[in-house]
Amino acid sequence: MTGDPPGERAIAVAGLKVWLEKTLIVDGVDLDVGPGEWVTIIGPNGAGKSTALRAIGGLLPFQGLVELNGVAVDKLQRRERAKTVAIVAQSPVVPPAMRVFDYVLLGRTPYVPPLGRESGADLAVVDDVLGELDLRRFAGRRLDTLSGGERQRVFLARALAQGARILLLDEPTSALDIGHQQEVLELVDRLRAERGLTVLATMHDLTTAGEYADRMVLLAGGTVVAAGPPREVLTEANLAKHYRVRVRVIEGDHGPLVVPVRAT
Repeated sequence: MTGDPPGERAIAVAGLKVWLEKTLIVDGVDLDVGPGEWVTIIGPNGAGKSTALRAIGGLLPFQGLVELNGVAVDKLQRRERAKTVAIVAQSPVVPPAMRVFDYVLLGRTPYVPPLGRESGADLAVVDDVLGELDLRRFAGRRLDTLSGGERQRVFLARALAQGARILLLDEPTSALDIGHQQEVLELVDRLRAERGLTVLATMHDLTTAGEYADRMVLLAGGTVVAAGPPREVLTEANLAKHYRVRVRVIEGDHGPLVVPVRAT
């Protein structure tokens, strides 16, 4: 387990196993996330990070236990699940020529009755979210005309429009330059504080991950091999063993700094 945060758990996972095309990808993962906490899953390519995240969000069949706010995710109806957890995929599928406002409005789908249409309240929620994320000026723009950082803010806006308090982020900064990486992560951290969001993310950049996460879970071969505060997980020994790299870990102001060491 990753430890027991005080109070009830927003996310509780025990014995999670996921098969893809008869191959076991996630093998017995245990983790938990307390309300308002930020936990980041790290690990080498093929470790099962994204697969675990999608299963936790109810997007993949699995064995084991996954509870969101005390309710089994596989017992939630699709609409109720969407009101509970919002997922920002690594590369979201965007319909061609879709405009920003319409894309964010898709986040209100769980609240629209079958054969109904969005209410004035739904439109107001979208307008508020666009304002909060400084996106109102892009409301009429096509998504494919925006920069990577702008699009990532739009993807977050759709997730926030769902009204879910649990946010799952799959590599939210993978396609961004360093400036936009920081912008997006600072935004998530601010929204977490302001809205009381619970964040479970996957990330590749170890230094950046360690700066923002309260706790980290290191996966290798589909299992948890280390878990705890960043300073306990991001050690030279852990990274050498599971990433097969030579690094130096330096104490930073907000977390460990992971510096690759060139082979001599």
